[in-house]
Amino acid sequence: MSIGIARSGRAGVREVAVWDPLVRLIHWSVAVAVLVNSFADGEEAFHHWVGYVASSLVALRLVWAVVGPRAARFAAFPPDPAAALRHAGGMIRGRFGIHLSHNPLGALMVYNIWATIAVLAATGYLMGTMRYFGVEWVEEGHELAYDWLLVSVALHVGGVLLDGWRTKVPLVRAMITGRKRIPDGAEVE
Repeated sequence: MSIGIARSGRAGVREVAVWDPLVRLIHWSVAVAVLVNSFADGEEAFHHWVGYVASSLVALRLVWAVVGPRAARFAAFPPDPAAALRHAGGMIRGRFGIHLSHNPLGALMVYNIWATIAVLAATGYLMGTMRYFGVEWVEEGHELAYDWLLVSVALHVGGVLLDGWRTKVPLVRAMITGRKRIPDGAEVE
């Protein structure tokens, strides 16, 4: 994959372009939508609209993963459980490699969060139809998916903080600026 590399102005650090503006906008907008909807209980219409916005953003991101720039495409962060297991094993042994996009565990988390939001959207929509309104398994599925989303988000944030601490790559900053600061000499996988 071709990448843009530039000196960051800090000794011993190079910057690598990784996430384009649309990827970053969708990421933070979905995060805000999940947070807002967590507090929208009792405001049913508002809750529905925020859910529609979040699911539409995920749909847009999936389209962008097909037609967007190389770093935004599915190929940049393939869902690979075997690679995720190898990465986890390396972490246990104290090895934290730097990845241009998501590390293999992060890639699986991205797909997990997208799928969970899709389940929330589907069950939320069904709950608003005459046929499925009040159907217990639909409501329970929606609640279970929401609980799983909260667990996933907590694991995602924890993983980002751990990876950033161990690799010395400020990942939150990278998701804001679109550029990763990578220490010179660091092995990039």
